[in-house]
Amino acid sequence: MDLLRWTLIFLVLALVAAVFGFGGVAADFAYVGKILFFIFLVLFIVSLFFGRGRGRTL
Repeated sequence: MDLLRWTLIFLVLALVAAVFGFGGVAADFAYVGKILFFIFLVLFIVSLFFGRGRGRTL
């Protein structure tokens, strides 16, 4: 969940930078936040796929 937290931090920083008129910095923060979100999404789906059989042991 730490990766998701960093994603939200970068997106909030992008919004703050956009409010203060720093368009280039805001775009950079948004780009990094978007990349982190997609990395989080891929890792989450992989963990769901490979962690399915661990809960049921007979």
